[in-house]
Amino acid sequence: MARTPKAVLPKPGENPGRIVDIDVSTEMSESFLEYAYSVIYSRALPDARDGLKPVQRRILHQMSEMGLRPDKGHVKCARVVGDVMGKLHPHGDGAIYDAMVRMAQSFSMRLPLIDGHGNFGSLDAGPAAMRYTESRLAPAALTMVNESDENTVDFGSNYDGQLMEPQVLPAAFPNLLVNGATGIAVGMATNMAPHNLGEVIAATKHLIENPNATLKSLMKFIPAPDFPTGGEIVAMDGIREAYENGRGAFKVRATATIEKVTSRKMGIVITELPFNIGPEKVVEKIADLVKSKKIQGISDIVDLSDGQQGTKVVVEIKNGFEAQDVLEKLYKLTPMEDAFSINAVALVNGRPQTLGLRDLLQVFIDHRINVVRRRSQYRKDKAEVRLNLVDGLLKAIIDIDKVIKIIRGSDDVAQAKAALIKGFKLTDEQTVYILDMPLRRLTKMSRIELETEQSELSTTIAGLKKLLGSEAAIRKQVSDELTVISKNFATPRRSRLEGVPFKSAKEAVPQKDTLF
Repeated sequence: MARTPKAVLPKPGENPGRIVDIDVSTEMSESFLEYAYSVIYSRALPDARDGLKPVQRRILHQMSEMGLRPDKGHVKCARVVGDVMGKLHPHGDGAIYDAMVRMAQSFSMRLPLIDGHGNFGSLDAGPAAMRYTESRLAPAALTMVNESDENTVDFGSNYDGQLMEPQVLPAAFPNLLVNGATGIAVGMATNMAPHNLGEVIAATKHLIENPNATLKSLMKFIPAPDFPTGGEIVAMDGIREAYENGRGAFKVRATATIEKVTSRKMGIVITELPFNIGPEKVVEKIADLVKSKKIQGISDIVDLSDGQQGTKVVVEIKNGFEAQDVLEKLYKLTPMEDAFSINAVALVNGRPQTLGLRDLLQVFIDHRINVVRRRSQYRKDKAEVRLNLVDGLLKAIIDIDKVIKIIRGSDDVAQAKAALIKGFKLTDEQTVYILDMPLRRLTKMSRIELETEQSELSTTIAGLKKLLGSEAAIRKQVSDELTVISKNFATPRRSRLEGVPFKSAKEAVPQKDTLF
């Protein structure tokens, strides 16, 4: 077993330092484990509850702290990156900006969380430098960060112990399924496909109402992933396997139609490509195949893709060749047909696990139930504190002149406090609140307004107590909030399913049992 050299005694007058005899294999093993732990938990894998990696969570939280809401103006991305790096994320600015860019790209995220202004790149080109681009939170991101200040999630110290950051976000929708995730850790990796928000919420609500729901019933709502770039999902057997045990593969085909592109020529018009495949890559591959004579019958390739019109590649077919035969060869030999492998690895209670569809939904449901319970308790406690103060004000306002006389006639605060407690039977908190209130506010208070607030607070507290006392009521509250999110943010399905009529709807409709 290899060892470092033994310690050598220092010569007189030399600094002895501190030399330790260490077993090299033990040191390498321990250091590697520490490194692996750091990569797995602090960088590469998303949390199954909010579907975010630490850098993504820190970006959204810091942007919320900076007040970069959808109704505010955009700010330079460099400013956001600087704040995130200086306060929360002790890594390079490049990693932070890359994460920001991805959360703003409509072709990367099924439901973008950042509203970007400027050049945020394309499938074939990177974004502009952070000093040129601007950003703010997208409306959907508010549902991820809202309520984090109501004791809904745990906070922990940042890297230098000077600030607090959330360990997870409240996340009002299953972000991990909706937007997917990708990451390479040490000894493990994750690759999760994006899904349709309406379908995911419909399945989540079904599982809330039917805790023993089977995978087959859930797949009636979520038949397959839904990529932001569309395309047609083929060879779907691997999807069921992935939803069952967290691992599986399937293929996605480009959307192409055969049209008359000139008065004398037919052509293949490509309008959608598989996920993460850019038109330039496809054009280059087709050109290489034509030059090497592996594909015949193509006279020209024109890339008309742009940021406004989307993907559009026209492949002109020579007279005498069948466009359908050429298209089949393109699917076979180019990235127009691409495999997608699902490896659903995420952190659950701080441990990496491979999760199926039902497990992913259940982890989110448990998280939201906990969030709603903690939020309701926080609001109830806050309302009770305010009600106690309002009750004290109502006691004092009956004889406001006496209150003012006591305060003015007292030698110090302690004497005034004792006199008010004795004269009006107030609690210590009520008395301190009255004494701290400016006199002009105290004299202008309306008894009717206070009684109205007292009634509203009592109603609110009663409702929250009823909610906290019923597990079924909390589950219904979670389901109702999901319905609102689906109504506000759900969009039609973009990826078609092979052999299934294409339907678009705001809310997913269960498919027929014969689908699988």
